[in-house]
Amino acid sequence: MDSIQVQGGTGLQGTVRIQGSKNATLPILAATLLTGDESYIGNCPRITDVYHMENLLRCLGCKVNWENHGLRIQSSSICENDMPAEAIKSMRSSVFLLGALIGRCGRITLDYPGGCVIGERPINWHMSALEQLGVRFYQDACGLYAVTEGLHGACIKLPFPSVGVTENVILAGVMARGQTCIVGAAREPEITSLCDFLNCCGARIEGMGTDCIHIWGGRPLHGTRYRMEADRIVAGTYLFACIAAGGSCFLEEAPAHQMAAVIHVAEQMGAWCDISPKGIFVQALKKHPVLNHLSTAPYPGFPTDLQSVVLSVLTANEGECLVEERIFENRFRIVEELQKMGASIQILDRHRVLVKGGSILQGTHVEAKELRGGAALVVAGLMAEGNTVIEGKKYIYRGYENICRDLQELGARIVSV
Repeated sequence: MDSIQVQGGTGLQGTVRIQGSKNATLPILAATLLTGDESYIGNCPRITDVYHMENLLRCLGCKVNWENHGLRIQSSSICENDMPAEAIKSMRSSVFLLGALIGRCGRITLDYPGGCVIGERPINWHMSALEQLGVRFYQDACGLYAVTEGLHGACIKLPFPSVGVTENVILAGVMARGQTCIVGAAREPEITSLCDFLNCCGARIEGMGTDCIHIWGGRPLHGTRYRMEADRIVAGTYLFACIAAGGSCFLEEAPAHQMAAVIHVAEQMGAWCDISPKGIFVQALKKHPVLNHLSTAPYPGFPTDLQSVVLSVLTANEGECLVEERIFENRFRIVEELQKMGASIQILDRHRVLVKGGSILQGTHVEAKELRGGAALVVAGLMAEGNTVIEGKKYIYRGYENICRDLQELGARIVSV
């Protein structure tokens, strides 16, 4: 079977360690291609998307091995045209191979990347940015062919602070002649991690964490050792799960310095959060203050990847809340599933829903249709009366190492079947 079963009504209590960051690991694994050397990436999450990227690296000729909770990658010899189409289409993050392989090989043939169904996420933004660095693209129904006679620096102004586009420009920019400036760059922690990794490899990048990143390209790169930070989205999921189910939990290694907006919303929803160098202690309060409005935004705003989880929790919160999704246009696929459980949610348009709190959710069969919505249904199951069966667990395991094990450690009655 492909499902997760949750018996609701049990509060959470205890300690859970937060896995390494999915969103930072994937572009860093792509970046190892640029070194032509051996790198070790510690604290890698053992999730489906990482396994897919591991497979892609092997198809390219890299030697990849798991060692002590990390991946050792030797990229001295690669063959850029040996990637099977099904591997590319299995994950959206394969788009990072555009910048990495163009930087390493000067050309790439790539089937259109696959992955989530949460939005359009147009690849033309990636193409437009890379064209300014000297890349020419040709495309047909089968995919993309990209070639460059030599990458060169440029000042690239992004129309939107896209994380993926920013990362692709960084990957290509470190191999380009001269200086590249990204104006309107994404500020997410994953950008900083990628830049930190490349700087450890010998690159010179400044301004990460701001909306203006400067890259001095053409410097020789070498392998390095790097440890991934904990996953802020997984930490946020478990934080809101504690609010939903009640109780108190310690989120070990949770990156609180990356989660200011998340913690602020959690406190508005009735949590007490105590931050320490070792993680976040969260306690659900009996009185639930009213959250009237929630809007997603690029970092440091509230992350779109946690919107669905909060939507689940809001169904039981007091009052009404307007939820605005400003990043992706298809994040509300979970609404129909929550309505099956008894939630009162009105879709106003594809970017806004109105949640009327106070619902007592009832366990039933629901379906995960994408990664974060699937995790949100698990949280809804913790809140619900009776048994909830979530079909489509494969989506959830794209980003969570073992959500059932983690929640079991906190006392939840949950199994994967």
